[in-house]
This record gives sequence, structure tokens and C-alpha cells, in this order.
Amino acid sequence: MPLFKTIQISPNTTVYVWKITESIDVLRDVHLSKNSLNRVNLMKSESHQKGFLSIRHLLQHINLNDDDLYYNEFGKPLLKNHQHVSITHSYDFSAIVVSDEIVGIDIEKNRDKIKIIKHRFTDLEQNDLSDEEHIKQLTFIWGGKEAMFKIHPCGGMSFKNDLILKKISPLNAKGYINTPQLKQNCDIYFFQIENYSLAIATTNNELP
Repeated sequence: MPLFKTIQISPNTTVYVWKITESIDVLRDVHLSKNSLNRVNLMKSESHQKGFLSIRHLLQHINLNDDDLYYNEFGKPLLKNHQHVSITHSYDFSAIVVSDEIVGIDIEKNRDKIKIIKHRFTDLEQNDLSDEEHIKQLTFIWGGKEAMFKIHPCGGMSFKNDLILKKISPLNAKGYINTPQLKQNCDIYFFQIENYSLAIATTNNELP
């Protein structure tokens, strides 16, 4: 289907969401560089192929294409026009955020298995939440930390100890990246899209 949703985070930060309903043949009808064509042909999972291709359709929607996108040595996506971009996809959805500031984005399907791995990224208890709401909350927290991870210039950090979320609500949170390479405050925005949790991280210069 065409673009599913547009979210304006700020005047210069926009999120574009694609719901993946097309066949792989329909999604292949988009410009790909030679390198990207080789990448998608080597992917064994059709789901990963669809996610990769739908991202290129989102770029096309904003008058960019695969040639405008490249990656640094840490796998971080960059745009040749010097805007900042972050990309994500999960099963039925893909999304990009484009901004004049450094940003990160993550979309995750709400699944029960998040409770099994919660010890890796949070000590938050369920308290009075229903099981469904607790899964959403945990998925938002994971997504917020994943979005902050994408802001960080390199890898090698602890999601639990180095990526911190505070003042968590169903709509937003305050984040802090605390590593030797970067000390950075972030604003985190949460959106529920069908059975998926979308998180966007933007940078700010507030004092910790």
C-alpha cells in the first residue's frame, strides 16, 4: 500500500511509516543501486527483503532514492544531502525518520517474549498494569533504547546501564546516553501503530 502514516515530531523532524502489504515483486519496482540489489538478492528471508525494499519506497516518497543513502563503517545510514536519517522495519511495518538533527527510530511488534528478555534492558516491574499493557510498556522501553543506540556514533554499549530512560509515560520519556564516547540527553516519543510500538529519539542539550 502507499504511505501508511506521517508523524511530524517537530518542524524539521518527520517520520514516515509504510505498511507492508505488497508482494515482493511489487516492492522490487523501485530504484536500487548495484550494491543494494546484491544485498537484497542475498537475503534469505522474504520478510527482510520486503523491509529493505519498502524503505526504498519511503525514500522515493520524499523525493530521494537508494543512491542518496549510504552507510558508515558502523552501519549507520547517512544521506548525501546532509540531513540525518534513521530506518527501521519489523514484520508488517517499516519506517524512516528524517531530520536536521541526529535522530534514531525503532519499530517493534508487541510480543510476549519481551518479558523473557526484559532483564537485559530494564528492572521495571509490572505493578498494576495488565499483561497487554506491560508488554507495550516493555516494548516501548526497548524501542526507546534501540532508537538511542542508533544515535550513538558506535556500538559496544549496555542497553541496561548505558542507555537510560526516565519519566516514562505511554506517550514519551526522557533519555540519556551515558558512554565514554557520548554523554547526550534525548527526548523519546512513543506511538502505538496497530500491534506495533514505534519509538523515536531526538537529541537535546538540556543538562542531565
